[in-house]
Amino acid sequence: MKAETFLPEDYRPAEDEPFMNDRQVEYFRRKLTAWKSELMNDSRDTIEGMKDSTRNIPDIADRASEETDRALELRTRDRQRKLVGKIDAALRRIDEGEYGYCQVTGDPISLKRLDARPIATMSLEAQERHERREKVHRDD
Repeated sequence: MKAETFLPEDYRPAEDEPFMNDRQVEYFRRKLTAWKSELMNDSRDTIEGMKDSTRNIPDIADRASEETDRALELRTRDRQRKLVGKIDAALRRIDEGEYGYCQVTGDPISLKRLDARPIATMSLEAQERHERREKVHRDD
């Protein structure tokens, strides 16, 4: 187990430092962990809210509205569950020393992209190529 890296509160990864140095890795680990924690708390709140709102609503329109709200909430939670899986995968890549590198080209993913989307697995260029190919195949 490595000693924890000191990270000033205002630290932001910079292009002029070595890519994926200890500070950058720790920055992204903390960012991903905080994001996962937030999603898990939201999920717990939803479950509690759904337990509380299980009631018999006599008005059909009100009941339909509540069912629609509940279905939307469940779809949102499902997307968040998938997102937690991607966060876990990113944390595994950090542990394995592969985080921050494009899975297609092996090149570093830009720090700006990682800061905006810390679960990114491809550089912007590789992602755009991937999306263009998907679009072409979808149009067939």
